[in-house]
Amino acid sequence: MKLSIIVVNRNTCILLKQAIYSLIDACKSIDYELLIVDNASTDHSLQMLENNFPDINVIANDANLGIAKANNQAIKQSTGEYVLLVSPDTITIKDSIEKMIDFMDGHADAGGTGIRMLSPQGRFLPESIHGLTKTWGAFLKLIGFARHLSKTRLYDRNRKDWVEEFQVAEVDILNGACMMLRSSALNETGMFDERFFMYGADIDLSYRLRLAGFKNYYYPKTYIINFENHHLAKFSWNYIKYFYGAMFIFAVKYLIKMPDINLKGIPQLFPSNYEVK
Repeated sequence: MKLSIIVVNRNTCILLKQAIYSLIDACKSIDYELLIVDNASTDHSLQMLENNFPDINVIANDANLGIAKANNQAIKQSTGEYVLLVSPDTITIKDSIEKMIDFMDGHADAGGTGIRMLSPQGRFLPESIHGLTKTWGAFLKLIGFARHLSKTRLYDRNRKDWVEEFQVAEVDILNGACMMLRSSALNETGMFDERFFMYGADIDLSYRLRLAGFKNYYYPKTYIINFENHHLAKFSWNYIKYFYGAMFIFAVKYLIKMPDINLKGIPQLFPSNYEVK
């Protein structure tokens, strides 16, 4: 099979429905499978899927397991040469997926590819290129990690030699709203780190792809529409816990070298939660 498409849903019933219709329309000439992971939605998402898409493979979780773990559930079941991770708050343009596949086919060094994203009003979303929100960018500069992300716009974003909206280029970070990954690359790097519950998993995996010798690309020759639907209100306790908690996990993982102590009956203090397929 050429492509496995994975969508993780939690309480986005209406957006999910239009996302699926657009994906099906965009894959008419592609050998693909579509896997939906539902993280204990309470808005009748499962009923909608059963009524409108009875043939789609649905993984229904009894609890919200987080985006990283839900993606891993589907990746383990996937059979495609490529894996396309798409947020339910997106609309896929008809030729987008075919063009991404053609690009990946022509770039054997690509571990993953991101795409140009527009808002419903047609505004270009700059996170398409650098894959980071301003807060994440500021955090990575603060902890000194930015030096490892030389292809990311963390400094002087107005420089003329940076990647432009319509320029194909290698990038550091792929945005999790739409990222196509090479399955064989995931076999080497492992899947998503499940300690990142809602935020940061795409940043971590993108960095691990580069560490493994693969390249990440930004491909702007087509686009998707991203509604940027945020489930958590900013500065709510859950937002603070998951958003800033992800930053803490990232800093500990890459900047603090924890001693590898393996004592019988005592778990590791900060073990990784991803595995190689």
